[in-house]
Amino acid sequence: MKLQKLNIFIHMQPPEEGFHELDCYYTWLGEDGIARTLVRDGAVIGIEDAMLNSRAVNSLRKNAVYPLIVDTTKIKSITKEARDYLSIKDRETNVNAIAIVRKSIIGNMVANFFIGLNKPSVPTKLFNSEEEAVEWCKNFKS
Repeated sequence: MKLQKLNIFIHMQPPEEGFHELDCYYTWLGEDGIARTLVRDGAVIGIEDAMLNSRAVNSLRKNAVYPLIVDTTKIKSITKEARDYLSIKDRETNVNAIAIVRKSIIGNMVANFFIGLNKPSVPTKLFNSEEEAVEWCKNFKS
């Protein structure tokens, strides 16, 4: 009898306290100094949602730069305007790198569109797990 390896994916989870809860996101600063955003289940992200979350991310540590992990596995859709805004072009931000965790077909499509078409102004890379994203983000911690 041949045993099959189970591929179980555990979504990022916000901490018990100290996080921003928005319509489309949960956002917080991890104890490791890496910012995290978990896209809420079925989120339809528009420009206002993107702007609110960017403000939340930038408020996590004043006068500091840090990497951001975004878990898009539960996203439903995102507008072009929101993708453009989140690419961090022509605006100030504390984010110096973006790691995108995606495990769903829609999350994968959104992440590929974001990197391919929007070409973020900071280093951006796709990952299959939060653990892989954290390891890469360590290179961008200040």
